[in-house]
Amino acid sequence: MRIDLHAHSAASDGTQSPADLVASAARAGLDVVALTDHDTTAGWAQAASAARRAGIALVRGTEVSARWRGVSVHLLSYLQDPEHPALVAELDRTREARLGRARRMVELLAADHPVTWDDVLEQAGDAVTVGRPHIADALVARGVVPDRDAAFVDLLRADGRYHVPHYAPDAADAIRAILAAGGVPVFAHPGADARGRIVPDETFDELADAGLAGLEVHHRDHDDAQRARLTGLAHRLGLLVTGGSDHHGAGKANRLGENLTDPAVLAEIEARATSEVIR
Repeated sequence: MRIDLHAHSAASDGTQSPADLVASAARAGLDVVALTDHDTTAGWAQAASAARRAGIALVRGTEVSARWRGVSVHLLSYLQDPEHPALVAELDRTREARLGRARRMVELLAADHPVTWDDVLEQAGDAVTVGRPHIADALVARGVVPDRDAAFVDLLRADGRYHVPHYAPDAADAIRAILAAGGVPVFAHPGADARGRIVPDETFDELADAGLAGLEVHHRDHDDAQRARLTGLAHRLGLLVTGGSDHHGAGKANRLGENLTDPAVLAEIEARATSEVIR
């Protein structure tokens, strides 16, 4: 069984509709795909209908923005209640903060590069969550950079001159909100140090105490050394080990199925959650 537990649609910063993403997952030979758009569940209904048509199982999820002592972190929430008030309130607040941050970053960029807020909105289309990837797409369209990855290496990096922070809940609080909503929280790409600062090892002890369920070990931003380190941490703390492509369609080089999750791990996620995988 081939299981990819991390993919994005145009509901946030992917380039495919939720239905097209699911169809692509089926064509890629996946048996299970998770839709984990940033801070939104807007794509779930469309993806669920497409999954039934394609004969593929769908894990409904969300990539939740959070912070840990000043460091930006992302938590993959699986199979939570999409209407739970505490989690919905945090996601709504974070999306609004992302929007304001994006506007301010474009203002800063526009002083040095030919990009406007209208350019960003054109790239975002119907996305519920507007953020840095849409700014990257606008910069690509304007010919400032060749692709999204180049934009994030330089102009949009977290420690760069144009970066603007945005509100996100404390990671431990976000974990508790996910759990309260019946979801299963997994730390996304925790060793992706090329993106910026990452949390130290002792953080995982504290987050495990808060209810963190797993670590996304198998990810293209982790080299062999990081995978070994994170696997060791997961085993020491009794955390699940997951894998996912972090697919964004044409926006990034990540390809569906390039990193996978063991079926036994998905079974454990299902056992802990309050909702079910769509089969």
